[in-house]
Amino acid sequence: LALKGSNYAGLLERHRIHTKNVEHVVDSLRNERIEVRLVKRREYNEETVRWADAIISAGGDGTMLLAASKVFDKFKPVIGVNTDPERSEGHLCLPVRYTHSFPEALQKLYRGEFRWQWRQRIRLYLEGTGINPTPVDLHEQQLSQEQHSRAHINERFQDQRSDISGPHLLPVRALNEVFIGESLSSRYAVCSVLFRENFKSCKPSFKFSLHRASYYEISVDDGPWEKQKSSGLNVCTGTGSKAWSYNINKVTHQAVEEILTIAKKHGGLNMPLNTELIQKVTNDYNESLLYSPEEPKMFFSIREPIVNRVFSSSRQRGFSSKVCVRSRCWDACMVVDGGTSFEFNDGAIASIMIDTEDALCTVLLEE
Repeated sequence: LALKGSNYAGLLERHRIHTKNVEHVVDSLRNERIEVRLVKRREYNEETVRWADAIISAGGDGTMLLAASKVFDKFKPVIGVNTDPERSEGHLCLPVRYTHSFPEALQKLYRGEFRWQWRQRIRLYLEGTGINPTPVDLHEQQLSQEQHSRAHINERFQDQRSDISGPHLLPVRALNEVFIGESLSSRYAVCSVLFRENFKSCKPSFKFSLHRASYYEISVDDGPWEKQKSSGLNVCTGTGSKAWSYNINKVTHQAVEEILTIAKKHGGLNMPLNTELIQKVTNDYNESLLYSPEEPKMFFSIREPIVNRVFSSSRQRGFSSKVCVRSRCWDACMVVDGGTSFEFNDGAIASIMIDTEDALCTVLLEE
């Protein structure tokens, strides 16, 4: 790692911090005579989940998403501990002060000084002739860009493709979001040109980058189907509304200032523009993108929609209870919480919705 330019000393220090905090959590549990089974990512499986009365993820938000991905029992709690608060935000974890004082968190749980938080999750149905419901674990792949584009092709030859054309419930639930789009939005193309000079043939070639948009049809809440081209579709839960979805849709102070300036020029604004007003409008809009993890509704976002004579985008974002997408893509994926991917090419139809029976049981400690 050091030879290729990585900060080896820094990586080792982060590893030591993480390991020390994991040991603190494990020791705290065992001191309370709680039986603990410590497993790493590759050892975490359905059998381990069945064995446990509760799951504690030690890491960051990504670790919490991975821990939740294998829990389908609505009444099995999943609790996240942020083991490196300096490097991870830990939205899904306990407050960072419990990283170094986990016994205090345990005492609050013993005394009942908490409330259950049922985080809603998204379920997915896939249908179409010749669909491939086999998931690809993106954490395991650790692939380069070229390898990633062929991940589903490789899986296709290892597993039999489904003969089921009707809706097939996929074996995952999304805690944050589902993203649908082409695997690689930018691809290299090689162009060769043949010409003759002084009766000698020359064939120079050059490379250039092509943008491949995601092509699909979408129906929101059983409404009419609409053809769209964009950089992909994001559908999130209330939990995920603070994550990628928020960063897709949030507006900046600069953008709000420019819009209000134009509105004032056209006589549509009769109040003076100042920093306080601009900041308030910016904050109010951005806060409207967030909602409770317990609300059984979804928020969809169309990334960079292409609008012209053929393609439209009547709603670029909005709340919904059901989203259906029919793929017209060539090499697309449906990615769940950034960790599990499904092939989603031409003809495949995904139905995206929330069922309250899929809610994840987490805790909020009283402060």
